Amino acid sequence: MPEIQLLRPDHVPALLAFELENRAWFAASIPDRGDDYFARFDERLGGLLAEQEAGLCYFHVVVGAGGEVLGRINLVDVADGGADLGYRIAERAAGRGLATWAVGEICGLAANRYGLSALRAATTLDNAASQAVLARSGFTVVGETRLSGRPGLSYFRSLADVTARPGATGT
Repeated sequence: MPEIQLLRPDHVPALLAFELENRAWFAASIPDRGDDYFARFDERLGGLLAEQEAGLCYFHVVVGAGGEVLGRINLVDVADGGADLGYRIAERAAGRGLATWAVGEICGLAANRYGLSALRAATTLDNAASQAVLARSGFTVVGETRLSGRPGLSYFRSLADVTARPGATGT
């Protein structure tokens, strides 16, 4: 059974391996992070951990039974009871419901652990899988957007109906 864990410094090597292994897969449906992201990965992660410590963002990894990183799921720009949701799932774990499970879990954590009342998300128009995950997870389309120059859709989800989920993770 996978587990969602709050990002820690000891996740960094496995997280970098996950990002590198799946870079081309991700770039097919979401804007690529660019070479500088990987060249300065440790430095960037240090900054993200500082933002997390300040309560500005909550970064998570989806960890498999063997300790491997199967995905990321993040809440960024936390303010005024809301946050932006972002996630990515490894190619080898895609198509098995992991993203839908992780988004459901993060909605529970957002409401019950972090005290948030709403989440926003966005996806490119050509990312049908992510659109389906968001729809299954209670998000509704609220407009159009652009992601790194690519056309996309903006989503919103109130967390008013979210209650604590039995067995919810987030350690």
